Amino acid sequence: MTEPYYESNRSSVGTIQCPFESMIHSCNDRGWIVNAHWHIYIEILYLTSGRANVFLGGESYILSKGDLILIHSHETHSVYAMDEEGVSYIVIKFDPEILYSTSRTIFESKYVLPFTMGNSKSRRSFSQLEIKDTILPELIQEIYDEFTSKSYGFELAVRTLICRVFLWILRSSQDQRPHWDVTHSLKEMDIQMLQKVFEYIDDNYKFDINAQTAARICSLSYSYFSRRFKAIMGKTFTTYLNYIRITEAEKLLLTSDMSMTEIALEVGFSNSSYFIQQFKHYKNISPNQFRKKIISENADHTIL
Repeated sequence: MTEPYYESNRSSVGTIQCPFESMIHSCNDRGWIVNAHWHIYIEILYLTSGRANVFLGGESYILSKGDLILIHSHETHSVYAMDEEGVSYIVIKFDPEILYSTSRTIFESKYVLPFTMGNSKSRRSFSQLEIKDTILPELIQEIYDEFTSKSYGFELAVRTLICRVFLWILRSSQDQRPHWDVTHSLKEMDIQMLQKVFEYIDDNYKFDINAQTAARICSLSYSYFSRRFKAIMGKTFTTYLNYIRITEAEKLLLTSDMSMTEIALEVGFSNSSYFIQQFKHYKNISPNQFRKKIISENADHTIL
């Protein structure tokens, strides 16, 4: 085994990046299928044949046909096929951000954040016996079918289906642990801090704001605030702020004819060149290419 590596989920240059993907991994022999790696996405593996040993950090989970396992964001993991006949499983990866409706609120965060933190103790694996008579296998298959067929509106369908899977897992975890809550991973002070930061960013992302001001609003030192925010969110305050700004810019690119400079200033960037640079960084495509591709795809579907 090699050292764990970071797996980027970036799409090829010039294409629009989806915040989720689904595929089938398989092999016809015993051995490593996936070496140790990590990524920001939450990942679900659903075995369709064979047996596999899934390593998550310092623990291992033996999975058979019909079993499912949840891998958290930023969690090092690898997969080993245990049978000579090999193994096959459906993979679903998704950015935790798709579990939020519009602006992020603590009402959603208290459910999502434990799955993005490395020290979360929430439940991981579900056996075939537990889930065979539930909606879960059908939802997993439907996500894979929607993503691979890419029919009109598949993005909305996949997001909706992933939210249903996540809700099922969330409630199942609560049933297994009656006192399961975000407080197992987050302190009350953390929750209050996040709520203040989310509100601060939502109300002020258009302006020149920074982590120092956010720390003062939370009555915390800048160094402690910065360390704690990154530990919980997996990204710095500035990275998260720019992510929100790019998300807002996407909406303007799709719903207005504003210029790149106008959009940059509207969402809080000081100039268009920095906005374009950040948009490419997050989306792997320029904002102008993004607008043209969406318009072209919509036109194609209209013709069909």
